[in-house]
Amino acid sequence: MAARANILIVEDSPTQTKLLRLILEDRGYIIDSAPNGVKALECVRAKKPNLVITDIVMPEMDGFALCKVLKSDPDLKNIPVMLLTSLSDPQDVIKGLQAGADNFLTKPYESTFLISQIQHIFANLELRNIWDSNSEIEIMFSGQKYFINSDRMQIVDLLLSTYENAVQKNNELHKAHDDLIEIHRQLEQKNNDLERLNQNLLQALAEVKTLSGLLPICAHCKKIRDDDGYWNQIESYMAKRVDVEFTHGICPDCAKKFYPDVVSKIKLKF
Repeated sequence: MAARANILIVEDSPTQTKLLRLILEDRGYIIDSAPNGVKALECVRAKKPNLVITDIVMPEMDGFALCKVLKSDPDLKNIPVMLLTSLSDPQDVIKGLQAGADNFLTKPYESTFLISQIQHIFANLELRNIWDSNSEIEIMFSGQKYFINSDRMQIVDLLLSTYENAVQKNNELHKAHDDLIEIHRQLEQKNNDLERLNQNLLQALAEVKTLSGLLPICAHCKKIRDDDGYWNQIESYMAKRVDVEFTHGICPDCAKKFYPDVVSKIKLKF
């Protein structure tokens, strides 16, 4: 079917309607919308859309009831109906079969998967018309008896769409699992980086703490007492606590005092 097909959106949420409209109009479909099943019936009878996409939980008339009314009307029964559902209850599938739905789409959905399902529905329309309708089918499910009026092709399409939705959700879960593993790996790396930064910070703070406050130093030999009570040469004390190396020399005053002969010979300039 051509991309300019007309699709009716039946959804009581304006936000969901707008989102779905944007997706479909972007693919070239002509879109109408209705806020509930009653308004949708008026629109279907007036415009005969090529496809109805309807939410299930709505006021006045839900999606199952809308679908059942459409499929009971000889003039409207060939219009395919896609149900938007969370599929939280397996009986939703049975109710969909009873109502004559053509396709399930679970929410939330990816736009590409939605479009592929719509294309599948349109591709099978002509094929389905070739099949003859079957008599009513009686089935038992969860201890209850159900009567299914859908033809064989419609049942196959609905069950396949349900299975495809399950596969799609399973793929999404796998991707989410892989994403969580990657996020966990990144968090571990960030945690290791923070641990290293914390260790560096603690080390820096320890060095700052060591060199802060009052230093007990001998007034004569200039040795410094460390935290353990030992007296150290100033150069060895400092070398342990700051990133420097000491070289030994002699200042002019000490040279004159202790080495006057040498000073006079080499004529130091002060």
